[in-house]
Amino acid sequence: MSKTASVKAIARSYGAERSLTFVTGLVALLAGAAVLVLGFGWLGTFRAQRPVLDPEVVDWIHAQQPVMLRVAAIVLGLVLLVFGLWLAVRSLRPEHKPDMALDRTQGHGLTVTAAALAGAVQSDAEAVDGVTRARVRSVGDDEDPALRLHVWLREGTDLRRVWQDLDTHVLARARTALGVEKLPVAMQIELGSSERKRVR
Repeated sequence: MSKTASVKAIARSYGAERSLTFVTGLVALLAGAAVLVLGFGWLGTFRAQRPVLDPEVVDWIHAQQPVMLRVAAIVLGLVLLVFGLWLAVRSLRPEHKPDMALDRTQGHGLTVTAAALAGAVQSDAEAVDGVTRARVRSVGDDEDPALRLHVWLREGTDLRRVWQDLDTHVLARARTALGVEKLPVAMQIELGSSERKRVR
């Protein structure tokens, strides 16, 4: 099954950030390992005494057309700068909270706002026995909305029962109220920890 916009929004994929971080870390790791190999003299004591950037390589670079190399370096720097700015904007942009249009009839439209939808589902979720707190966000887009549900459970709560209650009551009620058969939901559950007791 292909990923829809709502499914992508549920996870809010950080694939690009993870990939960039992994590649950057891998390059740094390899560069550090290469420097250590050279520094410890594993490639020969003579090579260990020379600079990391071999003078012969530097001379070869200077022997080439320096203007073209400088231009290429400047262009590469600008490309990396633009890519970095784009990645920063992409990572920091606020997440879209779509409203859900139940009726698009001209003059008689009915729309459920993202805040109202999240508030209703949150109230129902917090009414489930064992749930101490809930947080709900409407994500996705206007044509294909979804929910992200985060609940905190009281210590000792039966996780299986809470899961069934959330699925069969809270989410089913939300689908019925909205008149939809499918409402993608990403659920995160945190189990409560026991309270620390002071020893007097």
